Amino acid sequence: MSDVAVQVLKRVLLPVALLLGVMIALGLLITKVMMRVWPLTVEDSVNREFERDRTPEAGAVSLVFSTLASTPVIIAVTALAAIVLRLVLKRWREPIFLCAAVTAQAVVFYFTTLVIDRRRPTVDHMDASPPTSSFPSGHTSASVALYVGLALVLSLLVHRTGFKAACWLLLLVPIGVALARMYRGMHHPTDVTASFLNGGVCVWVMARAFLDRGVQWTRQHTPARSLVHS
Repeated sequence: MSDVAVQVLKRVLLPVALLLGVMIALGLLITKVMMRVWPLTVEDSVNREFERDRTPEAGAVSLVFSTLASTPVIIAVTALAAIVLRLVLKRWREPIFLCAAVTAQAVVFYFTTLVIDRRRPTVDHMDASPPTSSFPSGHTSASVALYVGLALVLSLLVHRTGFKAACWLLLLVPIGVALARMYRGMHHPTDVTASFLNGGVCVWVMARAFLDRGVQWTRQHTPARSLVHS
């Protein structure tokens, strides 16, 4: 097996597979084991409270955050950011990291939904979506992977403390997305909480694989010593 294949297996595939197992286990725990145990018995009160407090203005804000994490926007922003990073930095580490983090969370999300069949909260749903794909929140995990991943990359590229802090303001986007998805009646609180785990772990795994300069993806060759001595 080649060096690259070993690195991909060890640093990418195995951790993502482990995360998938954890996400499925969490989904089964929530939907099969603890569904009649507090606090899961009262978590939908959060969604009902959001429903009671809905206003046109808040609905418009929630739509903006929800749109920021929609599949077309996530794909477009990821692609654009990767292209800009490649052109500006003239290297592949950062673009590959960002694309890999977003892709990994999507893979974990997709296969988890194939196993976990959870109905959405019993409130009025403001978006059209399949009724049995509540766990986890794809919008939330995608926004965590993209915007937290982008914040990490930018914070590593700038040197001033103020600029670094400004980069981390991007964390407000996935928080807003999570609140928006609950506000719009599309996910339970535990759905979005688990999605922070999915997106966050994918960012961590891919950062260790691609942003760590100590990781060598190819064998380092040293020039052979000359056999002729003066």
